[in-house]
Amino acid sequence: MEKDISRRKFIQTGALGLAGLTIVPSTILGKSAGYKAPSDKLNIAGIGVGGKGFVNLQNMSSENIVALCDVDWEYAKKAFDKFPQAKKFWDYREMYDQIGKEFDAVVIATPDHTHALTAADAITMGKHVYLQKPLTHSVYESRLLTKLAQKYKVATQMGNEGASEAGFRQAEDVVASGILGDVYQVDAFTNRPLWPQGLERPTRVDAVPSTLRWDLFLGPAEIRTFSKAYHPWNWRGWWDFGTGALGDMACHIFHPIYNALKLGTPTSVQATSTRLFPESAPSSEMVTFRFPQRGKIGKVNYPEVMLNWYDGGLKPPRPKGLPADFKWGDGGTVYYGTKDTLIFANRVSLLSGKEIKVPSVSRVIPTSHEMDWVRACKESADSRLKPVSDFDVAGPLNEMVVAGVAAVRLQKIDKELLWDAVNMKFSNISENEPEYAFAQELMKHTYRNGYKLPDMP
Repeated sequence: MEKDISRRKFIQTGALGLAGLTIVPSTILGKSAGYKAPSDKLNIAGIGVGGKGFVNLQNMSSENIVALCDVDWEYAKKAFDKFPQAKKFWDYREMYDQIGKEFDAVVIATPDHTHALTAADAITMGKHVYLQKPLTHSVYESRLLTKLAQKYKVATQMGNEGASEAGFRQAEDVVASGILGDVYQVDAFTNRPLWPQGLERPTRVDAVPSTLRWDLFLGPAEIRTFSKAYHPWNWRGWWDFGTGALGDMACHIFHPIYNALKLGTPTSVQATSTRLFPESAPSSEMVTFRFPQRGKIGKVNYPEVMLNWYDGGLKPPRPKGLPADFKWGDGGTVYYGTKDTLIFANRVSLLSGKEIKVPSVSRVIPTSHEMDWVRACKESADSRLKPVSDFDVAGPLNEMVVAGVAAVRLQKIDKELLWDAVNMKFSNISENEPEYAFAQELMKHTYRNGYKLPDMP
């Protein structure tokens, strides 16, 4: 495809060497500490700037927002108005080709199915990447971005902004203190989805708005006619574009669980849900992940643990002894230990009622999730303090999440699916089973002609 060839030509002509612009500290220029020279600022391009991407860019507005790209210029209008000096593009490939030398980093908040493409191309150009959650649409894509980020030594951050909040870090501190004993089960839930799910493909065909490039929205997905059921915003509930409530929220909710319990790779995944549709995520689902024992680290033992996920109005059983007037709110997490139970819903508390007094072992983020990434972008790769959701963490976490999404879609098999992380597959789905080819496709997507990922390093 011409765009792909053009991108490669751009890299070959020296973009890789020029992509990371030198950012000179103001102290070298002899300026006062309160002065911020233009060279201190990061040059940022945004892709998918009408929703969450706009929020992220606003939180980085102290930097230079030099380019904005979106397939819907009406939806993106507020970002265009906020950053009028930024160059505007419909197609991220054209932006990379035409002005790749003009920015250091990209913020990506497109639908899930285009995350890997936009991020992988940026990384191979030497650009730092802030990528909204879920990190990717498939397991293979997640593994690829993790390895590419390591190879090109760029600063990365998944946009699970809660990972930088105090409550998330306090939950990690409580587990690390040992006051819960051995944590053997965790239940987590969300009130999502807030968008329509559990649907057949719409039969009505709507006119494509003049402000929307529908072909660019589809990207690597199969061609389909436009419907307002897909855009704006409601794309999350459609498998071709999103990953449902699990993909949307688990990268937030699972982050402190994953870190605190040192979960690593699950041994199995099993899912059940309300009626399963071919093209749309179910209205409600429950997914169970099992993890092997991780041994003793310091004074804390990490036994085999079961992680249960609920969404769409489903909630886990209330812990025995929880006050009757306790309200969960929009979501919550319960860590069951042999000594006490930790409840994280709006705030962190112990079921025993004891006051939480534990040492802080997690890193305090003094700025926002976004600005912690900006800080990392400006540091040398050899001495960089990685952001809290760097792809080294976010990649494996996201692999677990999207393996769960795959299990939801494969639940007709009606068995606990054994996870082989090394080979990125469920090991107990044999080639003789009718779902085998579908399971392989869920792990590594076949893109529409013209869209291609870089090779796995």
